[in-house]
Amino acid sequence: MIFWRIKPLDQILATAEKKSLKRQLGPVQLTLLGIGAVIGTGIFVLTAEAAQKAGPAMMLSFVIAAVVCGLAALAYAELAAMIPVSGSAYTYTYGVMGELIAWIVGWALVLEYAIGATAVTVGWSKYMNGLLNNDLFGLVKPGSLALPAWLQTGYFSGGGFNLLAFLIGIAVTWLLVIGTSKSARVNAVLVAIKIIALTVFIVIAIPAVKNANLHPFMPGGWGNPIGSNGVGVLGAAASIFFAYVGFDAVSTAAEETKNPNRNIPIGLIGALLICTAFYLLVGYGAAGSLGAQPILGANGMPLDPGTPAMTQACIGSNALVCSGEPLAHVMRMLDHPVIGNLIGLAAVVALPSVILMMMFGQTRIFFTMSRDGLLPDVLSSVHPRFFTPHVITYLTGFVVSFCGAMFPVGKLADTSNAGTLLAFAMVAIGVMVLRKRQPDRARPFRTPLVWIVCPLAVIGCALLFVNLSVVAKEVFVGWAVIGLIVYRLYGYRRSQLANGNAG
Repeated sequence: MIFWRIKPLDQILATAEKKSLKRQLGPVQLTLLGIGAVIGTGIFVLTAEAAQKAGPAMMLSFVIAAVVCGLAALAYAELAAMIPVSGSAYTYTYGVMGELIAWIVGWALVLEYAIGATAVTVGWSKYMNGLLNNDLFGLVKPGSLALPAWLQTGYFSGGGFNLLAFLIGIAVTWLLVIGTSKSARVNAVLVAIKIIALTVFIVIAIPAVKNANLHPFMPGGWGNPIGSNGVGVLGAAASIFFAYVGFDAVSTAAEETKNPNRNIPIGLIGALLICTAFYLLVGYGAAGSLGAQPILGANGMPLDPGTPAMTQACIGSNALVCSGEPLAHVMRMLDHPVIGNLIGLAAVVALPSVILMMMFGQTRIFFTMSRDGLLPDVLSSVHPRFFTPHVITYLTGFVVSFCGAMFPVGKLADTSNAGTLLAFAMVAIGVMVLRKRQPDRARPFRTPLVWIVCPLAVIGCALLFVNLSVVAKEVFVGWAVIGLIVYRLYGYRRSQLANGNAG
């Protein structure tokens, strides 16, 4: 029996009132939080990988990932408006399918946000080290500000200690502790920088598009619908899904949102629509202006990004698929080196907003699980001055910073997607279950065509999950097993719902 210890929705709302967070975010701030979490990783980091897997058809991959996210967003909007408290998919699942399923989802979300934040700290450090290793727009002697090589990469990447990844993680942790509204205002500035940078890229790249660069359009094919494990449109969609996951962090801020019944749906759907438009325009500009043809292996299929064979093939190549900073690379190849450097600088300035939202999401998940008794109560302590969950923020910040300083992320980003896809599918299922169990409950926002939208969301999540790498699936299963052990040893007995405790 897995559907047990279901926490009534009214009780969830009552529990939140006992130890609540300050409501201080409006619809514009929420939309900007979503954009801040989404635009960044995919555009500035994963565009080249998507091109290597799918070629110019990466635009279809972006669309597929966006459609799956859009379907899930409609389900999220209904539950977030009904249950405007912290916890996102974890809380929703708790109120519909019970404690065990909720624990699995919450544990998966922890994996999602931790890997996501760590990935971006490492990505940010690469951009920043790239600037320090050069002349900073002619202001200093090339390399005069460069860190020692062993401080530029982590131990498990062949270096020593990635100092910049560690420091940016600590800085974001401090920002989150001093207050949600303060971090949201900083995030708004960073979002503006990203939007300006991407708009400049689009304005320059799209007029330079040549039809010949878009052929062949689909060199890697569609991939296998039941599991391509790599290349093709579906394989690329499974990987770049990571670029969209930030929108769900909007719902984790429900408890800190003014008028959440109206503003949460606006923030979720608004952020997703804006980000999708930018992804498609930037993808079209990059592929059409410079070309996005993948490097093929002996079997005639695209090489898998991140492999030794791909690294070897990229030596001396100016191909888009070989660039670690694809948008800046496109500008330089189009004879706009200054703009290329400025876009690289914009990435350095703006990527911390992605780290911020990933860590924000994880701390709020932990906060809510602690408040429910599934994790130690100290993790839901609220700072007396800043009204933020400072203990779990410090803990999360240290883990993310240390892991960013030591580990390469690589294909583990796919593992982050596995946790996200599970959460999205559970939310869609939860909407359908609740429609049957409590049809008369007030729904400030109703998912349209729910018996079409929600099943399609579940199918879409399953399609992308099976197209993740084998390593990602194995790590996800291992993490789930660890989570079940933790639950059995701690949460099972100490839960607020154990022995009839109302919480």
